[in-house]
Amino acid sequence: MKYLIDFLEAKDVTKTEVYSQLKCEENEVKVLQLLAQKYIAGNEDMLVVDILQTLFGDKNYTYIQHLGLIKTLLELGWVIQHSFTPHKINDVTELELLNTAVALTTSFLRLLEEGASELELPAIKPYEDHLEYLQDQFLRIELYQKMSMIRQNVHEHSLGINRVRSKLEMLEKRIEERVAQTTKDVVLDKFFKQKKLDHKEQVIFLALLKEEYNAGDSSLREMNVLIDLISLDEYDRIKNRALLEDGSTLLTGEIIDYEEMLNPFGGISRAFYLVDDVVQSIMHPQKKKKVHKLKMNMAIKDQDIFELVDPENDLDDVVLHPKTEETLQNLMRQMDKEVVARLVEWGIKKKRGALDARIILYGPPGTGKTMTSYSLAKSLKRQVLAFDCSKILSMYVGESEKKVRKIFDTFKELSTKTKTEPILLLNEADQFLGSRSSGPGGGAEQMHNQMQNIFLEQIEQFEGILIATTNLLENIDVAFSRRFNYKIEFKRPNKEQRKRLWKMMLPVNAPYEEGFDIDELTKFDLSGGQINLIIKNCAYSVATQEEPLFTMEIFKQEIEKEKKGNFDSEKLMGFLS
Repeated sequence: MKYLIDFLEAKDVTKTEVYSQLKCEENEVKVLQLLAQKYIAGNEDMLVVDILQTLFGDKNYTYIQHLGLIKTLLELGWVIQHSFTPHKINDVTELELLNTAVALTTSFLRLLEEGASELELPAIKPYEDHLEYLQDQFLRIELYQKMSMIRQNVHEHSLGINRVRSKLEMLEKRIEERVAQTTKDVVLDKFFKQKKLDHKEQVIFLALLKEEYNAGDSSLREMNVLIDLISLDEYDRIKNRALLEDGSTLLTGEIIDYEEMLNPFGGISRAFYLVDDVVQSIMHPQKKKKVHKLKMNMAIKDQDIFELVDPENDLDDVVLHPKTEETLQNLMRQMDKEVVARLVEWGIKKKRGALDARIILYGPPGTGKTMTSYSLAKSLKRQVLAFDCSKILSMYVGESEKKVRKIFDTFKELSTKTKTEPILLLNEADQFLGSRSSGPGGGAEQMHNQMQNIFLEQIEQFEGILIATTNLLENIDVAFSRRFNYKIEFKRPNKEQRKRLWKMMLPVNAPYEEGFDIDELTKFDLSGGQINLIIKNCAYSVATQEEPLFTMEIFKQEIEKEKKGNFDSEKLMGFLS
């Protein structure tokens, strides 16, 4: 206790052993000396006004001029407020501290006891940037590593563990205090809150992030090392394994991933790492993330199978039959990540992370099947790789079976290359889905059956979201029907939906004859695709007039042409141009 006694009895505080470590002015150290003397006498805290009056006199209120000393000591972390309503150091004025009680912190008392402070706490001030925040967090991980090492050394355990734990607790509290003082977003702290990571999950994340920054020997990536980092004993280790198992928040949330490898003893070990997108968002918060569209656009140039679609409209922009809309909303709820995580936890769903769904959209042409596929993709924030199945036979006569497999192989290759999860859209998939022939048949029939068998096999193995559109569900082969877990019917719009479609698609800035009534148009039984086509044909016709004007007569003429079947071969999918 020689450092303590030396400090308590010193007539010149600048000559004490601990002075150099305090980084304080002489008067600030005198405040600490007075608090230490009172502490030894049995008084844990003192009012600021009493401290200042004792040291600087109580006449003419000159002691008030020294209030800044208390604020500095609070910022340095040598004293702490003892109050039911402690103030934020950065916001409080000096005068507000006058009637506040303050006490010495544990870190200062330990300094007096040991004569040295291995851990120099940062001042309580706002973080300037995310790197300053990470510096404190990485120091925190070093203390977790030190505790883990002590726990593994039985002889040192009782001597050192409490000391390191105390330092860790002080640092964690200091980080919280600095975050509270910081007005701008601290990227990583915001990330933890968004992902709802608990204390142990944060430690695992920070340990892996430290490895990314240090590019060290990857010692912190191994599963057992990470578990040791956050575990107090063997029971804790068993319990904490769940944090790194499939179905955990870190894995299902696509925050971390792992590689499996054989260890020297013949077993399999896991090495964990942070997902690339997460690392980039933390390491380079100011750098705009490159959109996947550019990457996919480059990758797709090397193939001639798919059309890449970046959807513009989500499900709110599509006019659907109420039952169809209800089914789609249920589908969206079932594809929510939290729902998927529960299914993994219950053992219903085996694959972690990515969403899995095989969907058939069926109904008459023009009812919005393709448009809805795009809107579903937009709502899920996915791109679409679309393939027109009606071309399969004409494009690949003689080697259709081989090309069917190539569709799925190419899709998987593009997804892997771009590290994205696009939706695979098979438009007009009737040829693939129709009933297979059971008889011997000719060469063409056998080829068609073989093509369907391969298609069935590929659907069975498919991982991700696949949407197939078809006009007639009645003709679908039973084997295919079982492979699709969502079958959604698209009906022709009723009168109310037709009115919404007309209002949505009629040109806003175009001239209309006086008394033009949309209700007149809604009387005609038309699909969304037909309405879209009629409006476009009318627009081209009106645009050629010297005095362009949309009239009811022009619309009725185009509707009559459509009703007579002049455009039956058109299978337009969109509701919005």
